[in-house]
Amino acid sequence: MITNVAILGCSGRMGRNLITAAVDDPHLTLVGGGVRPSSSFVNFDLGEMAGIGPIGILTTSTLAALNTADVLIDFTSVDASLANVQWCVEHQKAIVIGTTGFTESQIQQLQQAAQHIPLILAPNTSVGVNLLFKLLEITAKAIGDYTDIEISEAHHRFKQDAPSGTALKMGQVIADALGRNLKDCAVYGREGITAQRDQKTIGFATVRAGDIVGEHTVLFADLGERIELTHKASSRMTFALGAMRAAKWLALKPAGFYTMQDVLALTSQEY
Repeated sequence: MITNVAILGCSGRMGRNLITAAVDDPHLTLVGGGVRPSSSFVNFDLGEMAGIGPIGILTTSTLAALNTADVLIDFTSVDASLANVQWCVEHQKAIVIGTTGFTESQIQQLQQAAQHIPLILAPNTSVGVNLLFKLLEITAKAIGDYTDIEISEAHHRFKQDAPSGTALKMGQVIADALGRNLKDCAVYGREGITAQRDQKTIGFATVRAGDIVGEHTVLFADLGERIELTHKASSRMTFALGAMRAAKWLALKPAGFYTMQDVLALTSQEY
């Protein structure tokens, strides 16, 4: 089966990798790419933008021009993604969302939209990171109740949300495994005299520097030993390849709210 895909936000750093990944996948056909109306890349060849040479498909600033797509892949901004999802509902299109920074109420909007269309919300489309989510769940259930848990993440200087969506998802996975409410137990940075650490908290630390693609480490520390689970991305292509895998999977699914855990079958009771 060949799936027609269109990429929203294709002029960005991530978008260019998505173009390359879509063109290289034999089971996908890239049918278009969207950019902002104010972008200087309107009517620009997608292949030229990605640095792979002309492919004869031009960018558009209107979603209507992407109507031949089966699945839209959206790595844009929160406001743009919400608008794009509404269009997908109206035109019965599946969508993979890699945008981060949604509030709880905005996620609820996406869940409501998913009653009408197949929708994946993935704060990180890397296969490795999503495997790590499962490992975090297993580790938290085994030792989380008596260890100190700290999550640290590092990204490039241009990233606008902090902590990263991936770090927050890691915290949520751990909190759920331990029966805690992340809103109540999260600690975002420390300064000054903080008193003794509350073992029920989950700490977050953030670094923004240079061109770091993405690094995440979760520390489970006890007295005398510690476990560190780390994922380091050296190229945005890892996220692009995961997004393609998600798009092919989603094209075969009914309306519903899905995650990369579903794509990778990591929600199975066997794990």
